[in-house]
Order: sequence, then C-alpha cells, then structure tokens
Amino acid sequence: MSNDKKLEEIRSRIDSLDEQIQSLISERAKCAQDVATIKQSTDKDVDYYRAEREAVVLRKILDRNQGPLSDEELARLFREIMSACLALEEPMKIAFLGPEGTFTQSASLKHFGHSVNTVPLGAIDEVFREVESGAANYGVVPVENSTEGVVNHTLDMFLDSSLSISGEVELRIHQHLLSAEKNIGDIKRIYSHQQSLAQCREWLDANMPNVERISVASNAEAARLSKNEKASAAIAGEIAAQIYELDMLVINIEDDPDNTTRFLIVGRSSTTPSGHDKTSILISTPNKPGALHNLLEIFSKNKISMTRIESRPSRRGMWDYVFFIDIEGHKMDKSVASALHDLEQETSILKVLGSYPCAVL
Repeated sequence: MSNDKKLEEIRSRIDSLDEQIQSLISERAKCAQDVATIKQSTDKDVDYYRAEREAVVLRKILDRNQGPLSDEELARLFREIMSACLALEEPMKIAFLGPEGTFTQSASLKHFGHSVNTVPLGAIDEVFREVESGAANYGVVPVENSTEGVVNHTLDMFLDSSLSISGEVELRIHQHLLSAEKNIGDIKRIYSHQQSLAQCREWLDANMPNVERISVASNAEAARLSKNEKASAAIAGEIAAQIYELDMLVINIEDDPDNTTRFLIVGRSSTTPSGHDKTSILISTPNKPGALHNLLEIFSKNKISMTRIESRPSRRGMWDYVFFIDIEGHKMDKSVASALHDLEQETSILKVLGSYPCAVL
C-alpha cells in the first residue's frame, strides 16, 4: 500500500473519531444540564461548582491515561471540557490578582478553564472582598513561591476573612523576555515584578549585565510599559505576551527550571472529602515554654503529616504571633478531626481555613 493510501485511511479514521468525540462531548454537556435542573429543583442557592468532584474526575482520567498524550495535556483538555459544560449550568465569575496577563490569571484559567469570566483586581484584599460580597463566585490569590517564599499579604487576609480555601493550583513559572524590539542589543531597560527579577538574576547578570532593571507592581504592568516604550523589555509569562502583543525574544530565562508558585482558591462554601485532600489551619497559643512543641506533637500522635508552617504577627499585640499550618487530610477524616479536637484544648485561637483537594498537576 502506498504512503498516500495509508495517509488517506488514517485521515478518514481521524474524521470518524472526531465525529464520535464531538457526539460524546455534546452528550456530556446535556448531562451537565440535567444535573443543573435537578440541583435547581432542590436548592435555589445551589453551588454548581464542586471542587472535590472535579478533582476526583481528573484523577480517574489520569489513572486511565496510557499515552501518548502526557498527563498534563490530558488534564488540560478535560478541564476545558468540564469548564464548558459547567458554563451551561452557570457561567462563573472568578476574581484574581490583576491586571490582565499575570501568572495569577494563568492559574485561574488552569484551574477553572477558559469558559469562566475572569475579573482582574488591583490587590489581594480586593479579591477577598469581591468574593465575600458575592460579586464573584471564587477568588484566586498567590500564597507561596518555591524560590521566593510566602506571600504574606495573602496569609494576613485570613486573620479576619470569613472565606474558606476550596482548592489550590500549582503553576510552573516560566519567565520570558518580551519586547516590541527585535534585537536584544537595542534594549536599554527591563521592567518586571521584583520577584521575577530575582528569579532571573543569574540569567540577567550573564546576558544583560548593563541593562537597567526596574521593579513594577506586576509582570502585566511590565509588559504594558514595554509595549509603549522604545528600547524597553519586560520579564513576564506567555499570557502577557499574547495580551500585549509582544515578541518572546528569549524563553524560559528563569534561573530555577522547577520554579513553581502555589495559588489558593477562596470561596464562601466548604468542600467534602475527595480522597486526597489538604487542610489549612490558623492557630495561636499562649507564649509559654514548649507551647508550639506541644501543638506539633498532636499531629505526630494522630499520624498526620504537616506540609507547611508559617508564622505571622497576630495584630493583637507586640511579639504575639499566629501560625499557618497545612496538613495532609480532610477535616472530616477521623485522624484530622481528632487532632483538631486536641488542638482546641491547647490553643487560644484555632481557625480551620479550609479542607480542599490537593492540586491535580
């Protein structure tokens, strides 16, 4: 059989598969509409989006994956299908730390898909207020970076906020040199957020040592400035290059190829167990010898793994601190519930910030 004949048969097979895929996606969308109808008949204030349900679905998809598509690509495709189906029930409004073109917007779209309305806001506290007021269904805020550490403003918001953490997103941060200029040699200044400048310091020292580096409020703002100024460039992500129509002169200039930022999804409702969860808590303890050790011992006694601990000023008095702790498991799990009960006896403040599915890719 000639190569042309083989190609014709393969293309015919692809056409047939596309038809089946389209039919199945439409059938799935109709099922989503049926789910919405049932929910509406039982609860007028129904929450259509269930983070734990989506996490379970995605894990099943990845467990079935036999290639050739990677887990990451397959998860991205199915997130978009779920996003489009969910939009038939209720298009969601997602507030994020803006402006448009930030990595937080990328994290929002990675988690919720492109069939949502993303709303850029100027500060983390504005994101919290937008969700608290009901003007947005959920908010997305950064909480920590693998090289630059914790985002303190996000942690501080939880001291007084009524919102719960309902999910997390881990986003691999790829920094690119963007510019309207065609030649790197013509660039006299580089704009970027201070963290991005820090994450690309070694590359900049080696390749552009004499170019002025200017810190701005966000990478998106850096891209906007670069678009409007000659002889300038920005360090930002791919989404900023698309929005501000800049060329990516050099890609992946971050010093650490595993540079990752973790984002939190904040909302007004709690989630039920998904089978692979994390719980975030805020605690404060009297200032006495061994107080923190006694708290941590409770996790050990209940065989609970602690994945992160951060301390922050409590705002209640000088040298008074609260601790933000992430542990494995859901607050409804027997071991976690037991640990939380024991913690109540030892702490002056105990606030469960949320139990939520661990990030899926």
